[in-house]
Amino acid sequence: MAKKPVLICDIINDVRRVFHVVHEVSKKAKQKTGLTSPQLWAIKSISESANIKVSDLACRMYLHPATVVGILNRLEKMNLIRRSRQDADRRVVRISLTSAGKKLVKKSPEVAQGLLVAGLETLTVKRLENLSRGLGDLVGILGAQEIPPRLILSREVNVPSNKSLGRKLRGIAGS
Repeated sequence: MAKKPVLICDIINDVRRVFHVVHEVSKKAKQKTGLTSPQLWAIKSISESANIKVSDLACRMYLHPATVVGILNRLEKMNLIRRSRQDADRRVVRISLTSAGKKLVKKSPEVAQGLLVAGLETLTVKRLENLSRGLGDLVGILGAQEIPPRLILSREVNVPSNKSLGRKLRGIAGS
């Protein structure tokens, strides 16, 4: 078999594997906790850093703060998190888990986004650049450049565009 068809087959099979894992992990998380993957990912991230600032949580999740606030609003309504403001600067909002949130985290499975971020953070910049170019090619092939980046298996959109988030993260990394 020629090299090109083999590579195309490998790429398509890998895309299928990624979709399968994301779907299965997310379905298991929803069944076990009743939360969407982004909600579960948020409370797991909060549990790793007690009393985390909203902006820090957004950076940790590679999401725009406005997207995170929407997720937090729903978690607060479920009494899984609490928000508090600093006395010195009332604009700073910190998030912590309630006892119900802590209990839920203990029994919850991993989420696809968390696995993905943890794995990507281990790659070198060169590998990330190659992967980014390849995924950009796939997005272009599918004509999906203008589609808003939804969170995995969620209606939640990461707003504004991921390009502005990328600029913000580059600014943080450069400081």
